[in-house]
Amino acid sequence: MSEAFSSSSEAVLQRVVDVTGDRKAPVENLHQLYQIQKTCDFISQHQFNKVALQFPDELLADAVAVSVAIEKETRAKTFVLGDTSYGSCCVDEVAAEHVGADCIVHYGRACLSPSRRLPLMYVFDRRPVDLEKCSSTFRELHPDRQSPIIILYDVNYAHVIDDLLTLLTPEYPNVVASTLLVDGERGERLDDNDVVPPDQDDDGGDQVVCQFGRRFTLKSGLGIKDYRMFYIGREGAILRNFMMTWNGCAFSSFDPVTAMGRTESISVNRALMKRCYAIERAKDADVVGILVGTLGVADYLAIIRQLKETIRRAGKKSYMFAMGKLNVAKLANFLEIDIFVLIACPENSLLDSGDFYKPVVTPFEMEVACNRNREWSEEYVTDFRHLLPGGRSHVPLANEQEDGGGGEDEPDVSLITGALRSRHLTHDGSVASAFGSSVVLRNQALTVANANSAASFLSARSWQGLEQKLGETPVAKATEGRKGIAIAYEDEGT
Repeated sequence: MSEAFSSSSEAVLQRVVDVTGDRKAPVENLHQLYQIQKTCDFISQHQFNKVALQFPDELLADAVAVSVAIEKETRAKTFVLGDTSYGSCCVDEVAAEHVGADCIVHYGRACLSPSRRLPLMYVFDRRPVDLEKCSSTFRELHPDRQSPIIILYDVNYAHVIDDLLTLLTPEYPNVVASTLLVDGERGERLDDNDVVPPDQDDDGGDQVVCQFGRRFTLKSGLGIKDYRMFYIGREGAILRNFMMTWNGCAFSSFDPVTAMGRTESISVNRALMKRCYAIERAKDADVVGILVGTLGVADYLAIIRQLKETIRRAGKKSYMFAMGKLNVAKLANFLEIDIFVLIACPENSLLDSGDFYKPVVTPFEMEVACNRNREWSEEYVTDFRHLLPGGRSHVPLANEQEDGGGGEDEPDVSLITGALRSRHLTHDGSVASAFGSSVVLRNQALTVANANSAASFLSARSWQGLEQKLGETPVAKATEGRKGIAIAYEDEGT
């Protein structure tokens, strides 16, 4: 872990960066792969003048050719967004607004999180799939032809799903393929009323589920736990997000790159136990850092406000951080933070914090730790929008009456340290000030008797920063200082 916090200058200069950025598309296939004509029709139809083209790192090699082709067929000026502020799966509306773009064209893999600022068009990277191998793997993994099965997939393989259903439907009458809910592909912003809400029955009595930009229908009388899941795509954040959310379903997958299928043997219960441990760490924490991991997902400001209120009501102190892409070294600079909560899209929320100095939890886990009305159950929420008022997983905060009027402080025992911790909710905003709550006169000096957690951490440190020491430092004549850069001053030699 020590190498993650610091590294030598020679290692930085000699480091070899492995970049798989070879050109993917020949010039003659450029229009088909990147849907140039469809993109130009989208731009011309809405008369956009400035267009932001967002590419992931693996597709940047084609960015210039795509930009030139679009400008030739339209009157629009294009801007390539290369290094995204956060994850490349999210729409980087902030970077697009920096250039005054009228719309965004997002290329490659996408999490399909809703955005609200600019008109948007998705162009998915159409990756090849061996349909014969995929269908035969499906049959091997699902010998029962009558079992209900839902086909999920990465967005880059959406173009083959219809052909796959043609091969499977005659043998599997109960197979269902999810469809993509693309937000604003025609320049319009899809509100919640534009799609069928989750768990709402349609006219035929079938149950319609809309989540993570996917939509599928459950037959009448069957619940989500009665279905098996078949995922097409590589192992990663997307599959992990599906498995954590629908943890009552059996999952199998097919990797189009290796053309191999398997039954997912990852213990979801073990993963949930790790998240439960993170929740206990959040309950023990006194100082919480709110990491802003997205500026493009809709309602991210609302969840920040709700989290700050939830943390304050639990008697904890919160600080907000906006630092772009996260790494170990960045978060290690804030030792006074006991735990971090990451606000990001569902795919990036489940961060493996094993290498980090302090744990990183999701908004749902923080709510379980701080909101006594929310209890840990088999439900796991990765989309923070469901936690907001009106969301299907929203649980109101415990009010003053439910807390016994603020009279008694119910004891709670930490499962990690075994120590007692307070579950008393803070209702008065003036109590949780940034400067502690009381100051007393002790030993002829002002001493903080009941300070906030950050001040207590600072007082316990061996080095607390530069001190003025007025009247104690002798006056000295100014002398010439050292020359050079910090890594090698001139008087240090080699």
